[in-house]
Amino acid sequence: MTRRNWIWLAVGVAFVVGNVAGAVFAAWAGELIHASVHGGLALLGSYPVWRLTRQLQTDRARRHVDAAPPAARSELTDRLKDLEQSVDAVALEVERIGEGQRFMTRVFTEKGAAQASGQEAERVKVKASDDGPA
Repeated sequence: MTRRNWIWLAVGVAFVVGNVAGAVFAAWAGELIHASVHGGLALLGSYPVWRLTRQLQTDRARRHVDAAPPAARSELTDRLKDLEQSVDAVALEVERIGEGQRFMTRVFTEKGAAQASGQEAERVKVKASDDGPA
């Protein structure tokens, strides 16, 4: 984080703290509209402060990763490659399971359709014999 960002962070924190204090004093004096304005300004000012602190955390994390020795980086790269291979293997197995489920669903539906058509043919035979010569 640059020096300018630190300065803006200090200004933002002072702005938020000043408006929170102003809201408390205005509310204590019974000026609710005045207190509401200070509360709104404090909320409005807290967003840039939050963004600057997030940037500070990101910069610190980046410096920490960049400061890692090359051996640790290569170890991390190897571990990430192993993790990627594991995820690929799991994805392949999940796809195989899905293919098996699709096959079994198709077999059951074809078997059910064959049974239904067999039952329909049997009904036609039974109906024909009931309607036979009387």
